[in-house]
Amino acid sequence: MRIVRIDDEGKKYGIVDGKNVLMIDGGLIKTLKIDDAKLLPPCEITKAVCVGLNYGDHIEEMGDKRPDEPTLFIKPATAVIGPDDYIVIPKMSERVDYEGELAVVIKNTAKDVSEDEAINYVLGYTIANDVTARDLQSKDGQWTRAKSFDTFLPLGPWIETDLDPSNLEIKTYVNGKLKQHSNTKHLIFSVPKLVSFISHVMTLNPGDVILTGTPAGVGPLNSGDIVTIEIEGIGKLTNKVK
Repeated sequence: MRIVRIDDEGKKYGIVDGKNVLMIDGGLIKTLKIDDAKLLPPCEITKAVCVGLNYGDHIEEMGDKRPDEPTLFIKPATAVIGPDDYIVIPKMSERVDYEGELAVVIKNTAKDVSEDEAINYVLGYTIANDVTARDLQSKDGQWTRAKSFDTFLPLGPWIETDLDPSNLEIKTYVNGKLKQHSNTKHLIFSVPKLVSFISHVMTLNPGDVILTGTPAGVGPLNSGDIVTIEIEGIGKLTNKVK
């Protein structure tokens, strides 16, 4: 099942049915063509918990060491935008990068859950772009400012609930050119491991997302670019840059 959130005289949830969206509206089922719908970020987060350095090839390109435990940071809810929204390059940065990632959407409040139980707390999966001011990341020596600008967390296009996250092809394109190409089977820390580990650090709320990390091939975005992330079994997330 694909759960979508759209702007239709207010923010509403629906189910994707082929080329249509089915919604309950005033007790009635309303049908919209998905091409005519304004897609919003598919969930309302209190936080995005992100995992850095979770693909070996990305660790190599960044010159870092393989971590013994997941490396965590947070993006605020104010960074979230939806499909086709603009990523805005901040004036204080001279290098803004794309990072295509699989995102896990939390279903139930999760605190201190075991790895075996973790999947029961997952609603489904969506696509994320962990946009990063790379120059500021290097300058600051920590990642908060570089990761937290408004528009730096595109999410979408919907939540896919029926999916095995352990073997999914992931690609990132900029202006139609392939920049990243990998598979979630190369994740160092699996989805159940991440949900469990993070839940022992902080409470995960319904609608929160976990960004599972990006593979090699990260690179810069410039005003006028179009960036598309495609994940097998989910679809495509496209955003323009200005």
